Amino acid sequence: MANHLAGERSPYLLAHADNPVDWYPWGEEAFEKAKREDKPVFLSVGYSTCHWCHVMAEESFENERVAELLNAHFVSVKVDREERPDVDAVYLAACAALNGSAGWPLTVLMTPAGEPFFAATYLPRENRLAQYGARDQLGLIELLNYVAEKWTRDRGSLLRTGADILRYLRRSSHDRGGADAGELTAKTAKDLQESWDKEYGGFGTAPKFPSPHKLLFLLRYAALSGDKTARKAAEHTLQQMYRGGIYDHIGGGFCRYSTDREWLAPHFEKTLYDNALLAYVYTEAWESGHMPLWRKVASETLDYVLRELRLPDGGYASGQDADSDGEEGKYYLLTPEDVASVLGADEGRHFCECYDILPEGNFHGKSIPNLLINQRWSFVPEGYAAYRERLRDYRAARCTLRRDDKELSAWNGMLLMALSRAGAAFGEKRYADAARALGGWLLRKAGADEPDTMAAVCYGGEKDARFPAQLDDLALAALGFLELYRLDYDSALLQKAEALADAILRDFPASEGGFARNSARAEQLILRPQEVPDGALPSGNGAAAVLFDLLERLSGREKWREAAEAQRTFLASRMSRYPAEAAFGMLALLSRVYPTQELVCAAEDIPAALALVTGRYAPALTVLLKRPQDAALTAFAPFTAACRGETGKAVFYPCSGGTCRTPYSL
Repeated sequence: MANHLAGERSPYLLAHADNPVDWYPWGEEAFEKAKREDKPVFLSVGYSTCHWCHVMAEESFENERVAELLNAHFVSVKVDREERPDVDAVYLAACAALNGSAGWPLTVLMTPAGEPFFAATYLPRENRLAQYGARDQLGLIELLNYVAEKWTRDRGSLLRTGADILRYLRRSSHDRGGADAGELTAKTAKDLQESWDKEYGGFGTAPKFPSPHKLLFLLRYAALSGDKTARKAAEHTLQQMYRGGIYDHIGGGFCRYSTDREWLAPHFEKTLYDNALLAYVYTEAWESGHMPLWRKVASETLDYVLRELRLPDGGYASGQDADSDGEEGKYYLLTPEDVASVLGADEGRHFCECYDILPEGNFHGKSIPNLLINQRWSFVPEGYAAYRERLRDYRAARCTLRRDDKELSAWNGMLLMALSRAGAAFGEKRYADAARALGGWLLRKAGADEPDTMAAVCYGGEKDARFPAQLDDLALAALGFLELYRLDYDSALLQKAEALADAILRDFPASEGGFARNSARAEQLILRPQEVPDGALPSGNGAAAVLFDLLERLSGREKWREAAEAQRTFLASRMSRYPAEAAFGMLALLSRVYPTQELVCAAEDIPAALALVTGRYAPALTVLLKRPQDAALTAFAPFTAACRGETGKAVFYPCSGGTCRTPYSL
C-alpha cells in the first residue's frame, strides 16, 4: 500500500512512496498528526542522486522492523532537499551545531513544533561496532527504541534539548569584523593559496569538492592583482580535476566530488549545478589565456549537459544517479575486455594504456578512466574522440542511469550563465541557441517574467506553486540574464534581471542585514534561514552581492550603488575571519579594490569592432550596446542617453561610475 508520498512529483519522494514507512511530505498534515497523536517527528532529508540516501533507504526504510517502529512511535516526514532547500538549511544547521558537520541523508528527530533534539547523517540499521580505531556507529533501530521510551518516560529532557538547539540557531553567531575590501580580498586569495594542494590541486584533503566559485575568484583576483600564485593554484586545480576520474573522459562532465585526494575515485552522481559552474569556470579560464585544454573541457561538459540533461520542455534535469542496477559507479567502470570488445585488441590496448584501464583495475577490480598517471596526455590523439563516442554508446547500452527530471530555477540559472558565456566566448551557435532557449524557459515556464509568482521547482515545464522562488533562484536567474545580454545585447534582459533584483530587495531582507533564503511571504519555519558562506553552490547572499555589483556598474544608478554597498558591507561583517568560505560573494568586493570601467558602444547593430573589446579578458570591464531609439537601455542606464553613434560607424564611450568621457569611433 502506498504511503502519503504517492501524490508527490519529486522523483526522490516517489522512490519512497512504496516504503512500508508511512511517510508524509513536509506540510501541515504531518505536524498536525504529530500534535494530535502526541508523537515526535522523524525527518529524513535527501535527494535523488545521493548514493548514501539509497543505501539507507534499502537498509532501513524498506525494512519492516524499522517501519513498525517508525509507524508506531513517530510521524515520519520525507523531504527532497532540492525541492525545499529552506527546510534543509534549517535542519542541516542543527546537525552541524550538534555534530560539527552535516550532510545527506540527513536524519532529524524533533518535537511536533519542529524543534530538533537529535540530528545525524547516515545511520546503519543496527549498531556497528568500532573497527580499526573508529567509533561505534549508532544504529537506527536502537535510536528509535531509545527515543520512543524517552518520549514516554523523560520527555522533558528532549524538549529542553530542542529548545536549547533552537535558541542556539537563532542567536547571532557572526563576528562584526571591520576589515575593508582590500584586506578581505587579499585574505581570501591568501587563505585559498595556503589550503591549495600543490601536488594534486584543489583545496584541503579528501574528500575533495571542485569548488568552482573559489577557482573563479582566483582567476579574477590574479588578473586584477597580478598575483601569479593565485593563477597557478586555479589552473593547476583545473588541470588535475580534468585528469582525474572525477571527470568523465568517455562522456564528458564532472561527478560531484572525489572521495580521495588525487581526484581519482568520485561519488559518481552528476549534478546540473556542478557541471554548469565548472563549464563557466573553464570557459573563463580559456578567456584568460586561450589555452585549448580549457575550451575542450568546457565544451565537453556543456555537450554532456545538452545531451543528457536537456528535457523536452526546454529546461534541464537536476542530475543523474550514482548507481546503476544497484551498484555504485557500474555505468562508468570499464575493464580491458570491455574496451577490446568495442575497439578491438590493438586499439583497445592503446586506449587502456592512455586512460589507466588496468587488468587489476583501479577501483574495486574495475577501472575509472583517468589521465593521472599518464601525465603526457593533456590531449589524447584526435582519433580517440571516435573511440570515446563508441565506448559512450557501449556504456549506455549496457546499463542505464536514473535521471532526476526535477527542474530547479537556480540551477537552470547557473546553466544559463555557462551557456551564454560559452556562446559569446567560443562563437559556438549551439551554445548560443541553447542559451536563448533556456532564457525563454526561465521567463515563461519558471515564471521569471513575473518575479512575485516565480517558482523554485518545475515539473514537465510547469511551475509548482507549492515551491515559490527563493533567494538563490532569483539571484542566479538574474545573473543568467546578465550573461545572456552579452550574446545579443537585448536591453530587455537587463530589465528582467533588475526586476528579479527588485523582488530580492522587497521580499528577502533579513533582520540583521543581508537576505534570508526564503521570502517574507513564504511559509515560515522555526527560523528564517540565512546562508552566507558558500556550499556546493554559491550562497544566495553571495549571488545577490555579485548581482547588485553588476547592476550598479551597468546602470550607474544610485539605487544599485546603495544596494551593492550594503551587501558588500554585510558580507565583510559576516565573513571577516573566513572570507574564502564566501568566495563567490568576494567577487563583488573586487570592484571596490580595483578600478572598474564601463564601455558604451553606440551603433546601429552589434559591430565587428565590439569583438576587439570583448575578446580580451577584462574582469573589471562591463559593456553596453546602445542602439538608436533604445528606450529600454536608456530607462535602465540613464547615463547612456547622450551616447550616440554615427552612420556606418561604432562610437565607443569610456565611462566610470555613470559618467562618460570623450568617445572614439572605429
